[in-house]
Amino acid sequence: MKQSSLHTQHETLGAHFQAIGDWEMPEHYGQTTEEHLAVRQRVGIVDLSHRGINRVTGDDRITWLQSLISNDILPLTNGHGLYSALMDHKGKMLSYFRVFLLDDSIILEDAGEVGDLTFQALRKFLLFGTKAKMENCLESWGTVLISGPSAPELIKRAFSIDMSGTKLLSIQQAGVEDHSVMLVKTEETGEHDIEILMPIAALVSVWERLWSVGQPLGLRAVGHAALESLRIEAGIPKLGPDLNDRIVPPEANLEGKAFSLTKGCYPGQEVVARMDTYGAVKRRLVGLVLDSEDNRLPEPGAKIFSGDREVGWISSTAYSPTFNKPIALGFPLRDFTKADTDLAIEIGENRIAAVVQSLPFSRPS
Repeated sequence: MKQSSLHTQHETLGAHFQAIGDWEMPEHYGQTTEEHLAVRQRVGIVDLSHRGINRVTGDDRITWLQSLISNDILPLTNGHGLYSALMDHKGKMLSYFRVFLLDDSIILEDAGEVGDLTFQALRKFLLFGTKAKMENCLESWGTVLISGPSAPELIKRAFSIDMSGTKLLSIQQAGVEDHSVMLVKTEETGEHDIEILMPIAALVSVWERLWSVGQPLGLRAVGHAALESLRIEAGIPKLGPDLNDRIVPPEANLEGKAFSLTKGCYPGQEVVARMDTYGAVKRRLVGLVLDSEDNRLPEPGAKIFSGDREVGWISSTAYSPTFNKPIALGFPLRDFTKADTDLAIEIGENRIAAVVQSLPFSRPS
């Protein structure tokens, strides 16, 4: 399996590893709950170097992407980004990513752990004569996430950059040795989330600088088990389990965020426009708090029931240290999406009670 350039650092910190696609990445460092709470209360650091990153260059890069993806990138200015999707002609989601406009290129960062899915999906549209080129940066770039209430302070101490008031998906540039790195305000946990995207050669230096500067702030390494529970508590869907070809973007509450109804034609545009016009969204992404005595988690795809009627499916699950209960994201039919609606989730041959909660999950007072 592929390993991050930070694998040795993870081993030194006592990481337990898991397979994420073709990559071996830290699942936890021995105490998943403490890692989760570190992000909620102080600051954590996560290696996201298995995330798909693509670089688009060439004279036609903007017009080519504009004709394919669901959001409008023409108003973007240098150093800023937005969310977008790639859909098929039925409006089903094939990929979901962040788009960043730079002087000489466009960066696409997957909002999920799916390897080179976006690269493979988009490259099929690079027709002969199109002056655009895609570069798969999955193994040549790395990404580190700094997350928590003290994240801006850590970034300020490490890079002398104030990101406390930075707008979502805005980029700040910093230098590390001979490398230029990008610091981006993103959404991963519901706290202050700042990603650092960089050439792979800078990854170890950046990690070690952050680790050294972050110790007085209580910095803790965070594995992907805690990152998942943080993400689900924040109600943030991701490419793969939640966003895939089972749904269309409006069903995942992505109106006004990941697709445009005014930019003109792109694959799936007629479908989402029809939903907007006629209010024909069939189902909606919701949060669910599960009443499971042994804290068992349903598998992704588990059926949701109202009485004896099957009304949807579960897409992501995790144990929540905040609620001390299992929680989930799921897609029930729209008549069953109101907060406090009682439902049931299938686990094996049994069903457990679940209650719908609006997203993001409200923290207990």
